[in-house]
Amino acid sequence: MRITIPTTLALVAAAFVGTPAVAAGPDSVLGHWRTPSKNGHVEITRCGESVCGRLVDSDNIRADPELRDLNNKDASKRSRPLKNMQILSGFKGDAKQWSGGSIYNPEDGGTYKATITPAGANTLKLKGCIVWPLCKTQTWTRIR
Repeated sequence: MRITIPTTLALVAAAFVGTPAVAAGPDSVLGHWRTPSKNGHVEITRCGESVCGRLVDSDNIRADPELRDLNNKDASKRSRPLKNMQILSGFKGDAKQWSGGSIYNPEDGGTYKATITPAGANTLKLKGCIVWPLCKTQTWTRIR
């Protein structure tokens, strides 16, 4: 039996029929998340109609709990502690995507336009952009 490309595509499509989609409500981004950079731990909560997130912990904070925001481009903010600093703000959205927000990166002191997209019950895709298309996407995993 010879299988053609259209037949192969039909078989692949048939495999996904009946596969339930991940049910994600608008609060699916809320919780505690592990970032791939420095084992960051970010807590995302509601901030009015928006969501925001604070840096709870990281490898660097564990090494120095008094670590300050030394790389901030605004010299007047360099004495702020990194622990519990708000790094996500201004996101509006729904179950599919939170957009219009920003993420602050304490490693380089930059603030970037960002989107948060649930990619499963325990996974988020966070995309930060200097300007589109100069973007970087990270996968965050739920801690709790």
